[in-house]
Amino acid sequence: MSANEPSKPTPPVPAPRAVPMPRKAPTPASVAPAAPVPSSSSTSAEWGRVSEDGTVEVREGEAWRVVGQYPDGTPDEALAYFVRKFDDIAFKVTALEQRHQAGGASASDLAKQAAHLIDEATDAAAVGDLAGLRDRLTALTSSLSEATEQEAQQAKELLDRAIAERTALVERAEAIAARDLSKVQWKQVTAEMGELFDTWQAQQQTGPRLSKGVSQQLWKRFRDARAVVDKQRRAFYSELDDAHKAARDAKTRLVERAEALAPRGTDGIPAYRNLLDEWKASGRAGRKADDALWARFKAAGDALYAARAEQAAAEEADSAPKIEAREALLEEAKAVADEPNIKRARALLTRIQHQWDEIGRIFPREKERALDDRLRAIEQALKGREDVDWKKNNPETKARANDMSSQLLEAIEKLEAELAAAEKAGDKKAAKAAADALEARRAWLSALGG
Repeated sequence: MSANEPSKPTPPVPAPRAVPMPRKAPTPASVAPAAPVPSSSSTSAEWGRVSEDGTVEVREGEAWRVVGQYPDGTPDEALAYFVRKFDDIAFKVTALEQRHQAGGASASDLAKQAAHLIDEATDAAAVGDLAGLRDRLTALTSSLSEATEQEAQQAKELLDRAIAERTALVERAEAIAARDLSKVQWKQVTAEMGELFDTWQAQQQTGPRLSKGVSQQLWKRFRDARAVVDKQRRAFYSELDDAHKAARDAKTRLVERAEALAPRGTDGIPAYRNLLDEWKASGRAGRKADDALWARFKAAGDALYAARAEQAAAEEADSAPKIEAREALLEEAKAVADEPNIKRARALLTRIQHQWDEIGRIFPREKERALDDRLRAIEQALKGREDVDWKKNNPETKARANDMSSQLLEAIEKLEAELAAAEKAGDKKAAKAAADALEARRAWLSALGG
């Protein structure tokens, strides 16, 4: 470095943090009296001073404390440097106060930061109202202490609630595991356990952290309940798979037997119906397998019933002239009701019945039954007439009727004589009794045809 180049200023040297000490007394010949050097800032002038050798001090209460040296600068530069140090700490204190006032931050975290700032503001190498900063931090710490207690209470309540909710999940899982799992709907039970597990994971991720002992104890209970349900579910589906396989094998054999009936046509329908009963009793083989096997089994039955439909159509075509013949006989049979002579009516109906039977069977059967019902109505009507005629002309019936008529005639003659005698004697009561009895006997005689 040349002699004409200005030398670079030596950077300020902060004093070590220590107890404030008095200024060193200067010698009368070489050192000016110790007095604050005016600063460019009122804050600097109020709280700091710089000696002639660049030593910077800060006032704390009534005492002055050395905070460092700034030998290669002006007093204003020296004070400005250490004031900036103070401003940095003051900015942190203000920011901390604002965060506390704004809310949302953890009070315990803020309290830790406040304690750190108190340490930083104690014996700090800075010029400013350090005592005031510490007072503000002390007040803030007191406020944060109350907030920390409230925060801890809230955290405890949240933790207790989380434990209660987690316990409720465990108890629901244990209640499911305690059911008779041989009789449950496994689709529903699986959904319930899945929902409980999802809720457990959500609470574990978003809820407060439980203590390790409580968390492990609850998880062990929940895990054990899930293990019981999973074991039973696997056993159920294993048995179900075996049952489905057995049903699938049985239905496959039934399909093969049904398809083998095809050459028998209509005659194979009774055997197919028996196979259908076996199909219903063979159990389920799983939806997909059931649908595929049933399609084959039904197709085999459809082939048999199609053959029967063809046969029925042929028989119906053959029955058309037979139907016309029987309808013609029914028209002729109407004369049976119009024939007054019962014997001739019976002869006519007997001839029609013989011709009816000679026509033979008619298809479809429903049409045959309808025609038979119409002829049967004519037969019953004639039989009713025959019954009435028999009762009327039966010799025994006639004999009983004649005997009754004779008795009634004798009674009538006797009552007529009694009536005449009562009227002659003027006995109105006896006359009325005789007249009533006489009227009844004549009515009976009229009913007998006398």
